[in-house]
Amino acid sequence: IMSRKNITRRGVIKSGVATSVALAAPTIWIPKIEASQTVNVWTYANFIPKDFKREFENETGIRIRERLVDDQGKEFNLLAAEKNNPTADICTVAGHRFGQFIDSELLAPLDVSRLKNWSTVNKVYSESDWSVVNGKKWGVPILSGAEVMGYNSEIVSKEEARSWDIMFSEKYKGQTALILQDMMSIVMLYLGYDGNMVAYLNNPAKAKAIVNEARDFLIKHKNKVRKYYDSGAEIQQMLINQDVVVCHAWSGSISKLIMDGFPAEMTIPKEGSYGFIYCYNIANNGPNPDNAYKFLDALLARPEIGANMTKASGYISTFKGSAKYLTDLEKRTSSFTEEELEGLQFFRAEANKMKYSLVDPAVEVIKAA
Repeated sequence: IMSRKNITRRGVIKSGVATSVALAAPTIWIPKIEASQTVNVWTYANFIPKDFKREFENETGIRIRERLVDDQGKEFNLLAAEKNNPTADICTVAGHRFGQFIDSELLAPLDVSRLKNWSTVNKVYSESDWSVVNGKKWGVPILSGAEVMGYNSEIVSKEEARSWDIMFSEKYKGQTALILQDMMSIVMLYLGYDGNMVAYLNNPAKAKAIVNEARDFLIKHKNKVRKYYDSGAEIQQMLINQDVVVCHAWSGSISKLIMDGFPAEMTIPKEGSYGFIYCYNIANNGPNPDNAYKFLDALLARPEIGANMTKASGYISTFKGSAKYLTDLEKRTSSFTEEELEGLQFFRAEANKMKYSLVDPAVEVIKAA
């Protein structure tokens, strides 16, 4: 396992920020000066490695202020509420959700010329078509993950976990958990449909019928579910307490449990699942855009930082060469077999407006059922 020496003061990008002149009255803090020495990052838990945060702050004099988010919809609503006077400099948006944020003018296009370490990002991610919207590039890809089935390997067999069937079986009734909105896409795929709904863009009636079928399926099997949950920490605790033994989860949550020695496994069942890419994006009209770019360039300084992001979050780093800084266990928990990958599709954004206009109301009906 990497030691703290992997992130050194030498490796963090020099900021060129002059040391602030001490105030005559140190107990008085002037907001303008404070803002110039900060970068406000809205992100998920463990997405900023502690060692990196400490070294960046020591090297640059810029304080990283984290605001934790656990849901893309909630983050969108928070940013929208602050649109005219945002407090965020950087926010964390999944690639397939770019459109919603961009259309609402909540993100600024990425100026790659300000990132001298841009080449650290693997071209599979940095040059992907989903990262270009309206002819402009948006966001620095940092971590990739997937919607997986997680399970307690001392209770649930590997063979049982080959299919999403297990989530709806009598055997584990009351011992399952899922993220309801995300599970809607999985259930559509499980039922033989396009969970991205791109195939139904020109057939809204068909799209509505499919969402209703997925909704009714989940209502039918609602008694199998112990809890609809929101955060990765919540499902980790439920598995540790054996409140649940099998679940639908983000891969990073289960990877962290495996790294910590808990008897968990994760898989992409034979019916398939969806992958996603998390990005750090520049918030439109954020208070400290220069500091935001300094933060991003420092993050991209070396592949070891990407490896430490994987260790902290459980998700797969997008940085070239990061895997060589991981142990065999860490590599295993952030990868899938060829057979599993055959069933993995990436979330797509083309039909999001139509999709979520149908899915969001369906989710509320399921909760109320």
